[in-house]
Amino acid sequence: MSAGEALQMAIQVMVTLWFQSALLFDGWARSVRFTIDANVIQRVETDVEHAPGDERHDIAVPGLANVHSHAFQRGMAGLAEVRGPAHDNFWTWREVMYRFLDRLTPEDVEVIAAQAYVEMLETGFTRVGEFHYLHHDPSGQPYANIAELAERIAAAASETGIALTLLPAFYAHGNFGGCPPVPGQRRFLNDPARFAKLMEASRAAIAPLGDSNIGVAPHSLRAVTPEELRQIVPLAKGGPVQIHAAEQTKEVEDCLAWSGARPVEWLLDNADVDRRWCLVHSTHITPMETQRLAKSGAVAGLCSITEANLGDGVFPTPSYLEAQGHFGLGTDSNILIDPAQELRMLEYAQRLTQRARNVLAPEAGRSTGRALFDGALLGGFQALGISDFGLKMGAPADLVSLNAAGPVLAGRSGDAILDSWIFGGGKVDCVWRRGTRIVTGGQHRGREAVAHRYKETVARILG
Repeated sequence: MSAGEALQMAIQVMVTLWFQSALLFDGWARSVRFTIDANVIQRVETDVEHAPGDERHDIAVPGLANVHSHAFQRGMAGLAEVRGPAHDNFWTWREVMYRFLDRLTPEDVEVIAAQAYVEMLETGFTRVGEFHYLHHDPSGQPYANIAELAERIAAAASETGIALTLLPAFYAHGNFGGCPPVPGQRRFLNDPARFAKLMEASRAAIAPLGDSNIGVAPHSLRAVTPEELRQIVPLAKGGPVQIHAAEQTKEVEDCLAWSGARPVEWLLDNADVDRRWCLVHSTHITPMETQRLAKSGAVAGLCSITEANLGDGVFPTPSYLEAQGHFGLGTDSNILIDPAQELRMLEYAQRLTQRARNVLAPEAGRSTGRALFDGALLGGFQALGISDFGLKMGAPADLVSLNAAGPVLAGRSGDAILDSWIFGGGKVDCVWRRGTRIVTGGQHRGREAVAHRYKETVARILG
């Protein structure tokens, strides 16, 4: 039985998990017992001794949401790290990505996604927002089943057990103002009518997963016209809306040339941006845009490792958080998958640019790790359209235990646990999804089989 199949079965026997300490929805507690039935946390007890039959562990924290992933790109990690004859940047990296995806079959997409999802679960992500824009065959023609590749993503989520928010991406143009697409984009392209059919088929594809949901992802203002944006957003039917915005300075310059406004400015003026929206990257925004984005209630989808790898720039996180802005954490290109390292990079980027320490802690005496973790938890699930999360009664039983046996967390308690996990290189021990343990000792129970298929697949693609 796969991890996903096990998760689809209601838990028939009540499970009790006991932890020396746990980060509950309202803060840290000691000697905590979770009673889990039918995939949900039914009871939380604190300051209780462990009892016979309890499964005992050290430290529990909630699973995190990965707001922004392109799963297939995990297969090309490291392939764009050779300097070209000209100045390397996002746009030259994109050409490598186009060449890689041209080789992918539906089976390849599923295998690579499964590998990425295993790594997400092993490092503490329990839900992923899959920004899914690879829709068609290598010639650019739809598959006989228009949702063939969406079904492959769903199959990878089912096999590994990760919760899925599928975000089918609408992509029609190569640049602002409806410019023709380039050949490398042919596998992404749809018109609004065909995309509406794709959305409905994608809903059907994820339905068997149980706790999945779906939103819509107009790829960027480069790829969608204003009229198309107005047609596409309602297809979310109240679900999350996600868009790339202001990742690169060239994108900002091109948007200004097209509209007289910057990308985030244009969206805030024209697109009814609210709490359902996630603007991914938003790297190059002005102080006024920063204030307005925070006030809108939308989430900034920050992908610090990818943004560093691509040379995008640094998001103005301190001023955004001071304005009460929400952020979520994404792995984007999946060059490296680890939420603790994403959070570390988010803080370190500010330390390097401001030549200061503990920049993102909200005030004196507050833990930077706790501030980062809480922000990513709250904003991440908001961005993916999920209201029930965290370690509390009634929430899905998605828990992560941290490895307290190693040296990194020795003697730590409370927020120092998060500070040391994020900044000291701590590791995940176990992960439960809907009450079923699918990671033990830092390894997913399907790791070997998934990795074997992945290695064979990538060797064939590259060979």
